[in-house]
Amino acid sequence: MRVLVTRPAGQAGRLCDRIEAAGHECVRLPTIEIQPAPDPYRLEAIADTLEDYDLAVFVSVNAVQMGLERILDQRDWPEQTQIATVGARSAEALTAYGLSVDLVPEHQFNSEALLALEELEDMSGRNVVIFRGNGGREVLRDTLLERGADVAYVEVYRRVCPTADSARMHQLLQPGYLDCITITSNEALQNLVTMAGSEGQAALRQIPLVVIGERQARLAARLGFEHAPLVAEHASDTAILAALARV
Repeated sequence: MRVLVTRPAGQAGRLCDRIEAAGHECVRLPTIEIQPAPDPYRLEAIADTLEDYDLAVFVSVNAVQMGLERILDQRDWPEQTQIATVGARSAEALTAYGLSVDLVPEHQFNSEALLALEELEDMSGRNVVIFRGNGGREVLRDTLLERGADVAYVEVYRRVCPTADSARMHQLLQPGYLDCITITSNEALQNLVTMAGSEGQAALRQIPLVVIGERQARLAARLGFEHAPLVAEHASDTAILAALARV
């Protein structure tokens, strides 16, 4: 198969290697561009008082790389501040900075799975800081607030839709050129539709998708994709590769 991988630049390499090792051809098309946060001073201020927080949550690999790196340039990580991540890849990214995760879901890698951990059931009187990108869902913050926590947000990066190369998009969307597309977030899928443009969206909707959750599957249906997406068990490369085997 020829598989289109839509992860951001710099984050697609390992998945592409796995896909190619399985005998397929991999085409990279980042549908999310990662940029620095417009206000760096918020992160600097939080870093100065990090020991006042009981828990720091990193919602993505980008949050680790663009938040933690700047924090550690400014100070050491305080021992009393626990670290949680939404996914296993984010937990793994911590090791490059000499840190380890205290809380991470074992199976499903999303906010709901993190919130299901016993350690987060009673958050009365606890201070939590969440490192994330711009926008996104509010379920993590809202639930922690309901459980009694004081929650602060820090946006350490911005996600934007890349400028599409019309000639390349025309090539990719030729009938029969792509056998499958991997999608790892709703934003990635929505941006892909935008990048296809009005002239390419009909062809795009005919290409099978592999997604990492039911939220992406429901969005694909709303956007008019003709094939029901194959849903990977979770967001890991292994799970995505297993889903590709069912295409």
